[in-house]
Amino acid sequence: MTNIKDIHSTKTYYYDLPEELIAQTPLEKRDNSRMLVYDKTNKTTNHKHFFDIIDYLNPGDVLVINNTRVLPARIYGEKVETGAKIELLLQKRKDLKTWEAITRPAKRLKIGTIVKFSDKLSCEVLEKGDFGHAVVRFIYDGVFEHLLSEVGEMPLPPYIHEKLKDGERYQTVYSKIEGSSAAPTAGLHFTPEVLEKIKAKGVNVVEVLLHVGLGTFRPVSTDNILNHDMHSEYYCLTEENANAINTAKQNGKKVVAVGTTSVRVLETCAKDGKVRAGSGETKIFIYPGYKFQILDALLTNFHLPESTLIMLVSAFCGIDETLGFYCEAVKEKYRFFSFGDCCFLYESKGEN
Repeated sequence: MTNIKDIHSTKTYYYDLPEELIAQTPLEKRDNSRMLVYDKTNKTTNHKHFFDIIDYLNPGDVLVINNTRVLPARIYGEKVETGAKIELLLQKRKDLKTWEAITRPAKRLKIGTIVKFSDKLSCEVLEKGDFGHAVVRFIYDGVFEHLLSEVGEMPLPPYIHEKLKDGERYQTVYSKIEGSSAAPTAGLHFTPEVLEKIKAKGVNVVEVLLHVGLGTFRPVSTDNILNHDMHSEYYCLTEENANAINTAKQNGKKVVAVGTTSVRVLETCAKDGKVRAGSGETKIFIYPGYKFQILDALLTNFHLPESTLIMLVSAFCGIDETLGFYCEAVKEKYRFFSFGDCCFLYESKGEN
């Protein structure tokens, strides 16, 4: 068992993952992914497929999905002054024309540098930080999102090395509001048909919004996780959807989060066992010892070793339990990370 003093050690959350298990491309059919089912009550695992998820949902339950949409946030340009090639990776919007971004190569840019991406779109570097971080202001006429779609590429995670043939495969089928630099990948398994079957069973599908930043892929670089500087992300929960979640809780029904991004919204908005509508920036860091107020079950993909996301899963299931079923997934050759398989984590309580 994990010693209590090791809970805050980053190394505690390490597991060995063969590189060949990192999925490079999505499956042809979204809902054919494998799904490891972990029952927290009995501490047992079963091996299913994603389309079996309907068997673990009951009438009156709430399924919480994140309706964010990924921007084509990787753009290539050149310095107006020298013609040097520049890559810009958008991270977070600060206002209408100003963004936080990562620049490559970092040393080529100084404050005041102008980078041209097309005849219609340029930017000026306003601030420079460490490791290529910068604040830029875009210069354009027209609608920024339209211009970005003409020059931008989907910002796939660094562990994916193959080109994506269809950019929509890095979007959920229910994506609506653009603003993410990465996909809420647990939702990539859903199809319209699966969603309709879930609704037909009497499950209430509720939307939240969290714009996923690139910090989600950033490993914890400190030995003690308490010293980790958690990234912030914009979230929104409407009054109508907050009421739907609270009604389910009051009626003893499950609140099932699709992905860690949905969990972050739920627990950010939680107070006294209920959620409150609101919006803003969240830096919530969930790790073992955290007491969940809203979450009853979680559908999620498999996460990087020593990441804040595996720490969140460990807070929900237990450290040893999480590392146990992760090692079982490795043994069973599940596909890992963004385009990989998923797991469903729940308490049976006499249910399925």
